Amino acid sequence: MTETATTKAAPKTKAAASKAAASKAKAAPAAAAAFPDFEAFAMPNMEVPAAFREATEKGLEQAREAYAKVKTAAEDATDLMEDTFETSRQGVVEFNHKAVDAARNNMDATFSFVKDLMGVKSLSEAVELQSSFARQQFDSLSAQTKEMQDLAQKLGTDVSAPVKEAVEKSFKDLKVN
Repeated sequence: MTETATTKAAPKTKAAASKAAASKAKAAPAAAAAFPDFEAFAMPNMEVPAAFREATEKGLEQAREAYAKVKTAAEDATDLMEDTFETSRQGVVEFNHKAVDAARNNMDATFSFVKDLMGVKSLSEAVELQSSFARQQFDSLSAQTKEMQDLAQKLGTDVSAPVKEAVEKSFKDLKVN
């Protein structure tokens, strides 16, 4: 069925095929020649007024300046974030070192206490040793807590200082403009 349809559509002779090709070739230039100056698609020849050109150039310049300001602000914000994260990282590492040192000191004191407790001869000596250890550990824990609190406060101040400076600078810039 397909072959029959194809044979019917194809020209029967070579002469008919060349005649069809020639008529197509003649139709294309004839169509182009029929509409050579079609005014609907022609661009008007008009000059842009100087005021419009100046306004456009001024707008472009303002856009470039705004882009430069935004780019600078973004770079400053990125630098601020990097500095803040680095300060935070260093502070947390220092804080962790202090915590590990405090834990090590407490464990050393506890092992020393247990060793001394194993060598006591009487109950009164054990009670005296326990009281002494408890007092020392309380004093030690109080000092460690104060150190950790001071370090945490310093870390908070160090981390917030660049942000505070950036905010103050931004408000100064806004007041100037």
